[in-house]
Amino acid sequence: MSSTELRSTASVGSSPSGSASRARPITGTHLPAFVFQTGKDLALHAAQIISRLIRERSDLGQSTVLGLPTGSTPVGTYRELIRLYDEQGLDFSNVIIFCLDEFYGIAKDNPQSHRLWLAEHFFNHVNVKQENVHCLDSQVVASDIELHCRRYDDLIQGAGGFDLVLLGIGRNGHIGFNEPFSMRKSRTRLCTLDPITRQGCASDFFGESNVPVQALTVGLSPILAARHVLLLALGEHKAAIVTETLEGVISDRVPASYLQEHVDARALLDLPAAGLLTGISMPWVLEKVEWDEALIKRAVLWLCERSGKSLLKLDDEDFRQHDLHQLLRHHGPAQRIAHRVFRWMQDTIEYHPAGKEKKTCLCFSPHPDDDVISMGGTLIRLVEDGHRVHIAYMTSGNIAVFDHDAHRVADLVTEYNRLFSIDQQKSVEVQQEVHAGLANKVPGQPDHATILKIKSLIRWSEARAGALHVGCGAEDLHFLDLPFYRTGTIAKRPMGEDDTAIIRELLERVQPDQIYVAGDLADPHGTHRVCAEAILSVLGQLQREGKPVPEVMLYRGAWQEYALHEIEIAVPLSPSDIELKREAIFMHESQKDEALFPGSDPREFWQRAEDRNKGTADKYNQIGLPEFFALEAFTRWNGNQI
Repeated sequence: MSSTELRSTASVGSSPSGSASRARPITGTHLPAFVFQTGKDLALHAAQIISRLIRERSDLGQSTVLGLPTGSTPVGTYRELIRLYDEQGLDFSNVIIFCLDEFYGIAKDNPQSHRLWLAEHFFNHVNVKQENVHCLDSQVVASDIELHCRRYDDLIQGAGGFDLVLLGIGRNGHIGFNEPFSMRKSRTRLCTLDPITRQGCASDFFGESNVPVQALTVGLSPILAARHVLLLALGEHKAAIVTETLEGVISDRVPASYLQEHVDARALLDLPAAGLLTGISMPWVLEKVEWDEALIKRAVLWLCERSGKSLLKLDDEDFRQHDLHQLLRHHGPAQRIAHRVFRWMQDTIEYHPAGKEKKTCLCFSPHPDDDVISMGGTLIRLVEDGHRVHIAYMTSGNIAVFDHDAHRVADLVTEYNRLFSIDQQKSVEVQQEVHAGLANKVPGQPDHATILKIKSLIRWSEARAGALHVGCGAEDLHFLDLPFYRTGTIAKRPMGEDDTAIIRELLERVQPDQIYVAGDLADPHGTHRVCAEAILSVLGQLQREGKPVPEVMLYRGAWQEYALHEIEIAVPLSPSDIELKREAIFMHESQKDEALFPGSDPREFWQRAEDRNKGTADKYNQIGLPEFFALEAFTRWNGNQI
């Protein structure tokens, strides 16, 4: 397949049904970039590009050489390639694969091994020949590292070099494990991992302290010599580095920026990852735009931020000085536009988010604490308004509990049973099993079933206490324990029919008038995205069957808040509401003071929640709206998958 042919697929791609993929080019970037409506659309498109390349080269009697990464970003692409193999006979027998990197010093059967990860997520499901799969040796002795790396480069070169390299991107701009300040001409080598990279890997290893300090990586030179490169990015947490990579200068500080020099590299992004690019966030500065209500709202609120003025203080000159002549010309004068946006923002303020008539509301909480962290104040308001409030905890959250908490609970229950003469023998047996399991546990190793049950129980009790504290009834709490999550590791199974059946049964049993869904795609573990996609897919099924669908509100979690122009409902919170919400969050004691997977934000979850709620209120005040103590923000589901 020629570069021209491959390039031409970027905006048309094929879906399983043969329809065009929903991609559009982004203007203003230094390398071709395309944004997709959903991560699923992106994965489908990337897989189609790879499959066409494989088929083209196979028809010519040639092998296809791929460089492949691990991680949550390419998982969807691998699943789609597996589907193409199963359903359309895509043949991998003449495909040669090189794993791009590997942690140094870990065992080959370690769950965090990239070799093992790629086998479980891809190799084992297609007909690729084992002799055609090449991975770096995580346990090569130190004296042989240089030779091993040189031989790996020779293997790549001997195979003809990469036909296509698939890449994710780290929050520091790394590709592979080519960390900031890697040399443009670097080859395969041992490298020291950047602190941001180790922080990003912490959840995979059950704590940053367990993440290896070093890794082996294919260098920038072989990657940049590939004939085709696909750079994938998903989620808001990648938006800043995506913008720096695609719009910034080429710099060794951001290794991914070297892709700007590549003859056929492109970036495939979902909308959240593309959200800070100029062509998405401020398209009016690059090209003529159609000024619909959403874009007017976004532009005028952006103007408030740039000018430091509130909405009703904007004048014509503010619009002209900030390149909004076209908006002023077609919808002005400034006073008219500003009043229009002021009314829109005023209308978002809602003291009664479910209305005043009694309704049934259902909050879906991906993890056991997302409900009170993300919308604890709104739960308080719904209860006060007399609505019946159900909460569905979708996963156990058991992997996010420290070992010492499980140890403590095992001891507590054993002593409790001794004090009250309750089945002491079994308690002691379990206690000993827990002690032995934790004592023999290798750092980063998954827990065995008994310990996972105890950790699930800890999260169950905390979730129950938090929900009761904001006024929900115990009979209205639903612990779904969806099967996709029950792996005991960070890596989860794909959401399947068993999962969606549980969600559907709950919706049909509770019959909610309004539901709340986590729309926070910055969640670094991906659980929010998976849960949201599952819920919305069930709602889509109900719609197609002609059944009633409740009103759907999307909330953000502990990771990021909606931008002002995105907010459709803002629920005011008083100081007493914030205090009660904080107390409910404190019920999650295993996540208090120090969470096992805190992400890149050093603040505790209650601090993040309060800062976010108060920050949203401050932004409303800055644009000239009433001054509230705090606000929780929501958007309405528009009927599309996310």
